[in-house]
Parts: sequence; C-alpha cells; structure tokens
Amino acid sequence: MVPLLEVLKIRKSFGSHVANRDITFTVNSGEVLAILGENGAGKTTLMNIIFGHYLADGGVVRCCGQELKRGDPRAAIEAGIGMVHQHFTLAENLTVLENTLIGTQSLWKPMLSTANAKQKLVTLADQFGLDINPDAYVHQMSVGEKQRLEILKTLINDCRLLILDEPTASLTPQEAVGLFKSIHKMVSSGLGVIIISHKLNEIMQVSDRIIVLRAGEIVGTVNTADASKRQLGEMIVGQKINRPVRRSSRMFDPKIKLENICTRKTNLHAAGLKNINLAVRGGEIMGVVGVAGNGQRSLAEVMSGHIKPTSGNVIIKGVLALKYTPMSFMEAGVAYIPEDRTNDGVVGDMSVWENAVLTETKNTALVDRMTIVRTPQCRSTAEHICITNDVRFQSINQPARLLSGGNIQKLLIGRWFARSPEIIIACQPSRGLDEGAIGAVHQSLLAARGRGGGCGADF
Repeated sequence: MVPLLEVLKIRKSFGSHVANRDITFTVNSGEVLAILGENGAGKTTLMNIIFGHYLADGGVVRCCGQELKRGDPRAAIEAGIGMVHQHFTLAENLTVLENTLIGTQSLWKPMLSTANAKQKLVTLADQFGLDINPDAYVHQMSVGEKQRLEILKTLINDCRLLILDEPTASLTPQEAVGLFKSIHKMVSSGLGVIIISHKLNEIMQVSDRIIVLRAGEIVGTVNTADASKRQLGEMIVGQKINRPVRRSSRMFDPKIKLENICTRKTNLHAAGLKNINLAVRGGEIMGVVGVAGNGQRSLAEVMSGHIKPTSGNVIIKGVLALKYTPMSFMEAGVAYIPEDRTNDGVVGDMSVWENAVLTETKNTALVDRMTIVRTPQCRSTAEHICITNDVRFQSINQPARLLSGGNIQKLLIGRWFARSPEIIIACQPSRGLDEGAIGAVHQSLLAARGRGGGCGADF
C-alpha cells in the first residue's frame, strides 16, 4: 500500500541554524501520527515545508505517491493536505461560511456562490461532530468554535491529510475531548492526521504512533501503545526531567486585593465581572480555573491595569490604585503574562532583543535621560534573558514573529521575571511549552512565591 504521505530526507536551514536535518517518515490513511519535540526542535518548520509555506533545501514530499511541487501551498491543498496553524488565520469580520469560501472562488464573480458550500459545510460539521453555525460572525465565537472552523476550512477542500499544530493549546479540557472525538471520526473515515503537541496525556490518548524531534533530527519513533510519559519526556529533552517540588512557604500580607470589582462585557471580553472579591497574599500562588470566556481575561486585565473596572477597588500592597494603566501597575511591581502572546505579548515586527527590553523604557541603564536607547546594553540584557530562559532563535535581530510559539512564551516569561516582580499575573504560563520548559516555569513561579511574591495564574 502506498503511504498517504512520504517525507524523504527533508533538510532546512536558516543561516547557520539547522532547523531540519534529513527528516524521513510516512503517514498512512486512518492513522494519527504525533510529532513531539522541544520548543525550536523544528516541528512547525517541518509542517510548513510539507504544506508548501517553506521551501526545503533538500528532500522530497510525496502525497499518495505523487511528488509535491516544493514551496507551493496550492499544490498541497489540491493534493488533499490541510493545515490548521497554532495561531488562527481567520477573518474576524466575516461569517463562518465566508471564511470557508476565502480563496475558493474567482474574484471576478459579482457574488459568492453559497448555497452548495453551505450545505457541504453543514454536512461535514455533522459527519465529524464539529458543531458550528455557518452564519455566525467569527468575532462572536469562542476559541473552541474557531478551532472547529479552522478544521472545517480544510475539510471543505476535500482534505485527506490534516496537520494540527498545537490544536489544544487554547482549549478547555472539555473542548479538547470534543476535538479528539472528531479526530477519531476523521481517521475512521480514512483521513490521516499529524498532530503536534506538548501535552503528553493527550498524545497518549489520541495518537497511534509518535516521532520525537530534537535539534532538527528524529531521535526516536515509537508506537503509542508501547510508550510511557516518562520515556517520551526524556526523549524530548535528552535527559531525565526533574519536576519542581512544592513545599510550604511563609504567608505575608496581601500583595493585591480586589474589592467588589465589576466590569462591562465587550467584544474582547466575552464576560464581565460581577462583584469580584479576592486577595493574593505574599508567598501564595492562586489558581484560577473555568471554562474559557467566563471572565478570566477581564480579571487578569483588571489586576494588571489594562482595563478600569466600572466599580470597585484594586489595592496593591496596601495602596488604593487610582490610575489604571499598564505602566502604573508595572511600576507598582505587577507583571502580566497575557493569554494571547502574539497579539498582546510581543510586537511581531520588532526584533527579539527589542521585545526582550520592551518593558524597560524607564530603566536608566538601558534608556538615557533623552529617551535614547542604549543599544549595546539592551542587546546584552536581551541575550542574558534569552540564554537564561532557553529562548532559541536564528539571530537576536530577527523579528519576534519568526520565533516558534513556545519560544515567544519563554521570551515573555523571561522578560517579566527579569524585573523580579512582586505580583505575577500569568495567563496559561506553560501554554505551548515542552516538558523541560514547563518544569522551569513552575520552578520560577515557586521561587517567586518563596521570595514572598504573590502569583495569580490561569491554568
């Protein structure tokens, strides 16, 4: 039987950095292949080569025995390959149906032909358990609904191989279970699926076979039935993983208190807050849990000064907050690691080193009295942050948007922790991180707690 996908000796370098080195594997119809690896191991680069976004330096990709034209996404789509990227690529001002039609019809037509497309969309949604309203506008949808739309965008093009890059990174456990049910229906119908994830529990649940990449090379292949989480974790990082141990710590006075906080519901905030009262003490980590879209973002942005409550008080280290700006809260010792790292965390077109010192505009060691940036000092500080937090890049001058999602997350965490904040508001701080990096983040949070800091984390 001819494999659905054949990847043969794929090589890709960015300058002196080797992203993929002689990668070879196959995917069969009705199979879920998981690809694991550290942040920056070359997983997303490899998927972008298969889908035609990147041009490989060498090697061949075949779909159903036919060699694909290199660097041509249209050729991949026509061959039946679909890819759902880690960060959604949706037009927020269009409907579900309109998003699925983008790029499928001639621009010379005065109107979109929607009747047949809508019927096909509804049929596919029903077949694979991807419940969605074709007439809903994307900006009104939850993260889970957007995920389903991204998958349907590929399926409506008669996809035979679906690539999912970190598909559950922003999903609740309930939404992830729903996604896995849909994946099982897809493979039962003969589709092949490649899934990239750092969540080993999920990989053990949904995949048939696992490939592990490290530093751009395949270091192991194993049938999921024969694998263990510990084995996979050690294959990913190349050594034994030491998880941090949570020990009791001394409690201090509250670092931040919320008194009867209320906020409005907006397009960005799916749920407003109603009479929220809480206190995070020094030496304490407070976890916030809940189904996505139920006020977590509003809570985090109030606690970090990004939005002003309609009523109620925020008290930081015993002082009533009168000015609600990110800078004023930052100067009071608050650090904010946002949920949406690409839109709210970094400026994608600015360099890695510029993003690493973006919070330091009032640091006289890095910016002089005339607000002129001391570039050598800034670059040195940025390099220290990146080395300390294992941020992997081709050049510290490259745009931050070219970093992998996990490396953007490590850059954000390192930037904030370098300030030694007393209050840390962390929204899904380990999202998109590999096993080793997750342990490092948890250790950093525990260390901040041990120093008397207060942490509020949305896990």
